[in-house]
Amino acid sequence: MPTLLFGLLLFQAPGVVGLDAFSNSLRFSLLVLIFIGTFAVPSLLIYYLFRSGYVRSMQLDTLADRRLPYFLTALIYTFLTYLFAYRMQLVSVVAPEIAVMLGSIAVSILLVGVISLYWQISAHSVGIGGVLGGIAGLMLKFGLSELYSSLLVLVLLAGFVASARLKLNAHTPAQIVAGLVLGLAVSVGAVWWLV
Repeated sequence: MPTLLFGLLLFQAPGVVGLDAFSNSLRFSLLVLIFIGTFAVPSLLIYYLFRSGYVRSMQLDTLADRRLPYFLTALIYTFLTYLFAYRMQLVSVVAPEIAVMLGSIAVSILLVGVISLYWQISAHSVGIGGVLGGIAGLMLKFGLSELYSSLLVLVLLAGFVASARLKLNAHTPAQIVAGLVLGLAVSVGAVWWLV
């Protein structure tokens, strides 16, 4: 989901994250770095936890299986946020919004981990809700009309994700709605107050 969010921002509205002066190849390199940090590394971590017996299923079906992967993934996202905010000088000066958005994603994942101590909220819904909220928040705050068609596609994608989770009996409607609300709230709040 972060790759989708940043792909839309870096290539459809690069001005909102201060990267409109950067070449497409540099923006693509940033997107690859985000993909590695937000998808590849957490995926390998979950695979390692599965292979070593810390989690029973790659789908993280039970509350016990969800806790450690989500807390470790939040730690990875926090480290990535730190890199974009403080270690990548050019990006942190020109586009501090990237670190803010990554930080909001880290907060969302941490909240999923905390909630998963007691209840199985839909992390898929949190993810798509976060992308939807990030794009909607930026559109509202900055009046970005170039993201309108992307927003409509994201609304449809959110419906598909929610329907798929229900069809698979992976979550209840309450868990899906709670995930969407959490993702929307954290990302809209981060955009509205910090971007």
